Amino acid sequence: MCERGREERSRDDLSPLCSVIKRNGKAKRLLLFFLFPCHCRSLAGLKMFTELEELVVDNNQLGNDLQLPRLPNLHTLTLNKNQISFETRALLEHLADVTPSLQYLSLLGNEACPNQLVNPDKDEDDYQRYRYFVLYKLPNLKFLDSRKVTKNEVIEAGARGAFMKVVKPKSEAVRSENRQLPYTPLPRGSRDAKNHKGVFAKCRYIYYGKHSEGNRFIRNDQL
Repeated sequence: MCERGREERSRDDLSPLCSVIKRNGKAKRLLLFFLFPCHCRSLAGLKMFTELEELVVDNNQLGNDLQLPRLPNLHTLTLNKNQISFETRALLEHLADVTPSLQYLSLLGNEACPNQLVNPDKDEDDYQRYRYFVLYKLPNLKFLDSRKVTKNEVIEAGARGAFMKVVKPKSEAVRSENRQLPYTPLPRGSRDAKNHKGVFAKCRYIYYGKHSEGNRFIRNDQL
């Protein structure tokens, strides 16, 4: 189906592939793993595989807009090395709706998964927050990525998972704002260096009190 762009037909979905193997619609396991990046962006053609239990679609170009048909028996789904980014909320909610039996999910190699093996800039805390958020959306998972889900993770995800969403700062917007509002330590109303004015005045000070000025800083216990 995919030969590094040499085919003229569209490879945006699995319809051509599924039309060839439609007689096997009762298949329970389907592996669509490619050794080189494929251009598969949709899984709409899977609607005929209603009995599917395992689905491997690694190394494709599936993104956050991924749409699966309802697969009530699917318990294993691997989406490694695709184009799934930080905005995973809609995708996870979609999976919770169409794959109610899902127990194993792997998102390794995607931007959304801050795993140190794939992204050295991330640490274990980043990855753990990601796990809490995914488990909050998919509480029935038994295995996430390469690690078994623990009972403590499920409890923590239920309590704090909603606040553990991994986000990416909009660097372009930050840079644009910095260009528009350059930093200055002086107030906006200050005169420029070429328009300065000095001020000269006398300061008159008169002390009124019961003690002399020299003694007013001396306490009684120091006398």
